[in-house]
Amino acid sequence: MLITAACSSDSGGSEAKGGDGSAGQSAAGSTQPSASASPTVRPAAYQKLPDACAVLTKKTLTDLVPKSGKSGKKGSSDSPSSRSSCAWSSLDNNGVKGSQFRWLNVSLLRFDSDSTRGAGDAQAHAYYTRQTKDAQAVDGAKNAKVVPLSGTGAEATAVRYDLKKKEGLFKQQTVVARVENVVVTVDYNGAGLAGEKTPDADDLTKAAQQAVKEAVASVSAANGEGSGQSSSGTASASPSKPGSKSPSKSPSKSPSASASKAASKAAAKAPSVTASASKAAVKKS
Repeated sequence: MLITAACSSDSGGSEAKGGDGSAGQSAAGSTQPSASASPTVRPAAYQKLPDACAVLTKKTLTDLVPKSGKSGKKGSSDSPSSRSSCAWSSLDNNGVKGSQFRWLNVSLLRFDSDSTRGAGDAQAHAYYTRQTKDAQAVDGAKNAKVVPLSGTGAEATAVRYDLKKKEGLFKQQTVVARVENVVVTVDYNGAGLAGEKTPDADDLTKAAQQAVKEAVASVSAANGEGSGQSSSGTASASPSKPGSKSPSKSPSKSPSASASKAASKAAAKAPSVTASASKAAVKKS
């Protein structure tokens, strides 16, 4: 009996050892799944923004908002690396003959490359598209006209329309342009108040287009591209389309979604801001 038990014990141990060896060999021979590489996105071309209150020349400000004073009003939520805005208002009071009112706002929004959101220029293109559509969807807008622009950044569009207020008829121009990973929005409107003649929409549109060209050139110059403006008044940089290879630079933190949302709302509410400013102008006159 002792001999039988010993043999049985040796046999079981041998099988167990054989089984363990086989399992070990199987595990060693199997292919282990490798960790997938984290997705990479091309770095954003532009890393900073100029001061929005300094992107337009003195002559342009004199032409667009002649009674605005020396400086504009900076946006309350400005962030040097991601967003910047500035607004000017002008009231040329002609006494009993009425007044000419002008309001100008320049907004700059920079997008950084992010593994979740994607490349900065692609994000900027999406925001540019939204801004253009929002400008066409303002309540009460009449005689809307959309004009694609050339020679201004990578892509640009002007949207203009009439907006009737109790103070008068306002001529609104919104010009949106994208250069690399930055979107520039220029809102410009004018009205003849208290019986003054309504300004010509074509003249206002040309003025707004000149302003956006200067702003785009200033963005490029702030990032070391060209002298800021060529002899023709357009940006001297060669902006890329979304998906093209951008210069290899280290991306910084991307602007928050709330910043983009705030900027979009600001553009859509421009007429209401104008209305309140106009009301103040009427009372003053």
